[in-house]
Amino acid sequence: MSKVSDDDQLTQTFQRTVDEGVFRLQRSLLSLLATGVVGGADVAMGLFALLIVESETGNALLAAMAFSIGFIMLTLASSELFTENYLVPVAAVVARKSSPRSLVRLWAGTLAMNLVGGWFVVGLISSGFPDLGPSAVRVGSQYVHDGIGWRSFAGALLGGSVITLMTWMERSTESVPAKLLAAISTAFLLAAAPLNHVIVVSLEMFAALQYGAPFGYLDWLTIAAWYTLGNMLGGLGLVSGLRLVQVGHRRLEVERERPSPQQDVDTNHDEDDTTD
Repeated sequence: MSKVSDDDQLTQTFQRTVDEGVFRLQRSLLSLLATGVVGGADVAMGLFALLIVESETGNALLAAMAFSIGFIMLTLASSELFTENYLVPVAAVVARKSSPRSLVRLWAGTLAMNLVGGWFVVGLISSGFPDLGPSAVRVGSQYVHDGIGWRSFAGALLGGSVITLMTWMERSTESVPAKLLAAISTAFLLAAAPLNHVIVVSLEMFAALQYGAPFGYLDWLTIAAWYTLGNMLGGLGLVSGLRLVQVGHRRLEVERERPSPQQDVDTNHDEDDTTD
């Protein structure tokens, strides 16, 4: 009985994941870009909370807990991060309900707009709250100190894995408290370790740069490229690939035959036209 229930839950989770992936991939370009901007702004607000707590208390763990505010916003506002798209839309492409080209469009647009939205909000923070400068420079400079190497890459692998796992957990339930618990836990891990998540790290480095940190945007670009590679390998290889193996070939074939919600709407619309 438990086995049947587990199978049913896994099937439903995969179906919700594919349906969400189809929705993300079929949005208009304007909608996609706007969602990316909001996602970057949400994470920047979490960074704002982190800097306030870090500046006032000097306690990294309390600051990491404060950072989860950004991920609560991210979850409740239905915005998204570049790294959230390593499983959900990939599942839709693997289920043959969308094309790889649409996936590349989503990745490029979301990454760029996360950075744009985050940079803008971080700029407002640095302009309005100059006292946070020392904390921002200290937090953002640690990545330059870590440099390019296996240690930082391992952190990026884990960063991509944790975010991708968060999306799978959120698709596994319709409970809002459960979704929030997944988001808060993930945000805490990202900030407390810290794990090298390209968007989070970029916004922390943007804040440091805008407060006059002793490094430049070329340093950020090098580090961001390194972390993007690690995030993608971690999210796609360590989580997405294994989750698709867990789903199994049989469920995947069934999902390929199942009409997507958009296809159902189109079919019903065609039937109505025929009846008329």
